[in-house]
Amino acid sequence: MVALPQSDSFQQFVEECHKEFEQTQSELKEIDLLIQQTVGEVERLSRRSAQAANRLRQVETAADTAPADDLREAYTAVLETQQRLFTMRGQLEKLQSDQRKLEQHAQLLRKALEIGQVRKATPGEESEEMEGENVPTVVRVIEAQERERQHMARQMHDGPAQALTNLVLQAEICERLFDSDPERARAELGNLKSAVASTFERVRGFISDLRPMMLDDLGLVPTARRYVEDFESSGNIRVHLSITGRERRIASYKEVTIFRIMQTLLNNARNVSHATNVQISLDMGDDRVQVIVEDDGSGFDLAELTAGTVGEEMSLPTLRERVEMLGGRLEMDSGPGRGTRVTFMIPLP
Repeated sequence: MVALPQSDSFQQFVEECHKEFEQTQSELKEIDLLIQQTVGEVERLSRRSAQAANRLRQVETAADTAPADDLREAYTAVLETQQRLFTMRGQLEKLQSDQRKLEQHAQLLRKALEIGQVRKATPGEESEEMEGENVPTVVRVIEAQERERQHMARQMHDGPAQALTNLVLQAEICERLFDSDPERARAELGNLKSAVASTFERVRGFISDLRPMMLDDLGLVPTARRYVEDFESSGNIRVHLSITGRERRIASYKEVTIFRIMQTLLNNARNVSHATNVQISLDMGDDRVQVIVEDDGSGFDLAELTAGTVGEEMSLPTLRERVEMLGGRLEMDSGPGRGTRVTFMIPLP
């Protein structure tokens, strides 16, 4: 990612954007070639899989007279070919996801370069104002969007995409077993049903993490209550949510920001700090919303948090940027072995 520019090095930032844009274009060409090669391999394996399946059907038709070794070899050929095919399809999905991510990154860099051109063409005080205020904000938005997209792409590939690939494999195994081994086919169907239900729940959770519908329909407070309940029931962690002030709707983008930061802090408390208890205080004041999230986890070295070395989601600059872009502030108190306390405030008009 491109580093945030200082006010006195805007031209250097534009040059870095230009270099990264060219590099991204080069990577897009390379990944396009890889996708073409992978598509060809998938098509070749699809033909081999169809041939192996035909061979298996022929052997099963003559199962009474065919040698057991022929039947075993036919089954093995089908399984090996399909496993290779599923692997290549997964690789193709990953390449296509990387391609989309690079295309989005290139588009954002192109916008940043366009802003750079506008800045060059804008003389005097207006140019200085653009450099000092608008450009850093735009860059922070670009980087925040790109981080979210990268995180989303990884979740999609490691979660729903992989689960759906496994479901297809299980379904094809059931299909092959119906004629040769009905009892085992029924057992596999039971496993498939359980896997489908589990995958459905994971997909629902993934969609909810992306954008809870309650947030648009009912607002921040009801969504926070429901999310805390679901979060507490999904793991070995207790969460106490305290809400004070006047419950009401506020600007949608502020509701989203507050909810996302609470969501991130809860996930970090469970997955990174390994906390067992979390206290959340949400105060809906007249002129600001203040949130305090405190856990009893392992805690962190604040220097590492500030440097962003603990983890992408736990990066203190990332969380702080989101709040400061809305005119608020974020403070964090933590230390190894003594938990973490995060307080952030977002002003209301």
